[in-house]
Amino acid sequence: MKSLYTPLSFDHGPDIKNRFMLAPLTNSQSHADGTLSDDEYHWLSMRAKGGFGLTMTCAAHVQARGQGFPGQLGIFDDKHIEGLSRLAANIRKHDSVAIAQLHHAGMRSPAELINTLPVCPSDNPKHSAVALSENEVKELIQDFVSAALRAQQAGFQGVEIHGAHGYILGQFLSSEINQRTDQFGGSLENRCRVIDGILNGVREQCGEAFMLGLRLSPERFGMRLGEILEYSQRLMSANAIDFLDMSLWDVFKEPEEEAYKGRNLISYFTELDRGHVRLGVAGKISSAADIAKTLETGVDWIMLGRAAILHHDFPQQMSNDTNFTSIALPVTREYLNKEGLGSAFIDYMSSWSGFVEG
Repeated sequence: MKSLYTPLSFDHGPDIKNRFMLAPLTNSQSHADGTLSDDEYHWLSMRAKGGFGLTMTCAAHVQARGQGFPGQLGIFDDKHIEGLSRLAANIRKHDSVAIAQLHHAGMRSPAELINTLPVCPSDNPKHSAVALSENEVKELIQDFVSAALRAQQAGFQGVEIHGAHGYILGQFLSSEINQRTDQFGGSLENRCRVIDGILNGVREQCGEAFMLGLRLSPERFGMRLGEILEYSQRLMSANAIDFLDMSLWDVFKEPEEEAYKGRNLISYFTELDRGHVRLGVAGKISSAADIAKTLETGVDWIMLGRAAILHHDFPQQMSNDTNFTSIALPVTREYLNKEGLGSAFIDYMSSWSGFVEG
């Protein structure tokens, strides 16, 4: 457990002071045009002050039509830079590394929110989504890169590319959802081409001092574990990213695919030849005991979601009490407000079963 409070270095970007990272969390607190609100600034700043070695924004959308939820933070226009700069400066002020997560919801963008039909790698009648043209795919790649440049201009020290949870990059990865017949569909190599283009573009445009990570989930939304393992190993072998963030929903779960059952899902990733790439994980980690068990799997760092919502200073609390565990649910709205959540975020958490009283 002592390793939790030792610095962790990366090939690009700054060291982080400990192994606690704030997971990117939907909070619905920004303004309708994507500009940063005081509530979102306050929520994230409290986590940086509370001891997280790395503080990551919620998913920030790189195109207006890529918005996935109301009150989402935007990074698709230069008008967002002023608020992002204010946020990045305060995160860094508390000796926490500032990372922006870059996102596009694709077919999961609600039409009533974006005022147009959502887009997808290929036509998807279930979601009333229309296929991107080849030129639009190239624009998508460039818009991710442009968003990374905005993050850098705003003072963020790196970005994480959101390739998980069935959003647009995961839609390209999925052989079920992606039915394209051009260079962006068909083989795994082709289905990875959009993410590869983004990663290469960010590295080229943002330089060697800028941290670059990728979030993946290996199940659901048409993901195949074998393909995600193959792609992860290729990225690690090429040193294409500084960190891989695996979102598993539950760190200790077994794989859903029958052929891979019999051991923890995370073990398939810890046994990869990581080279210089750091591996982190998120999913139902809420106590010191959970963290100890997670570290034993061989990951480099842990990401806290619900536990960080409940305790803005979880890293500090745990340093004072090696048996620390999150407060029992449900909690009151007043409790969450004291932990830095604004009313919109608390309303969102009320939609989670058993999280908020009343």
